[in-house]
Amino acid sequence: MRRYVVWVLLCFSMPPQAQALAEGTFTIARLQYGGGGDWYSDPSSLPNLLRFLRENTLVDAAVEEVRVELLDEELFSYPYLYMTGHGNISFSTAEVERLRRYLESGGFLHADDNYGMDESFRREMKKVFPLSKWVELPPEHEIFHSHFDFPSGLPKIHEHDGKRPQALALFVADRLVAIYTYETDLGDGWEDEAVHDNPPSKRLDALRMGVNIVVWALSH
Repeated sequence: MRRYVVWVLLCFSMPPQAQALAEGTFTIARLQYGGGGDWYSDPSSLPNLLRFLRENTLVDAAVEEVRVELLDEELFSYPYLYMTGHGNISFSTAEVERLRRYLESGGFLHADDNYGMDESFRREMKKVFPLSKWVELPPEHEIFHSHFDFPSGLPKIHEHDGKRPQALALFVADRLVAIYTYETDLGDGWEDEAVHDNPPSKRLDALRMGVNIVVWALSH
């Protein structure tokens, strides 16, 4: 298993992010959005993923997530934004512009469908980048091999509608700015074992895939 000194590679194009990262720890910023969807779902997922990241990579990961809204001043202090939920998502005009600026400036978004956010998420992201389309990443893409190896691509963690899992990417000026994990529900696999009763093999796949996404994002 390859290990990466990811910390050396964290100096990308956003000065406020670089300042925050220099303080010593990486964390995941959970996006708090409007519209009524449960942005706070799977509360144990991100702390578990951060712990797994600390234990299996050289990333100095924090113990807890942070929570941010798109209009918060500290948004640009976090290079990695995560969102999930079951229900409706709604961005104001100001939030659309802020998310566009965040992603164009070097930030990264991981959206994980917890079942039920698909329609509204795609609608709102179309407002952010009207000319960009979601592209499915093939199994040979580096994100499936950045730390752990997933030769078949995105693993299936939790069953919803019997559809195959898809890792969808949004490119802006040839840069992958967002990944949308659809019909897999990685967050359920990151949660405490007793919550969803997923078998250990599924939870391990989910955590490993989560690490791959973080490692890839922080090294590009």
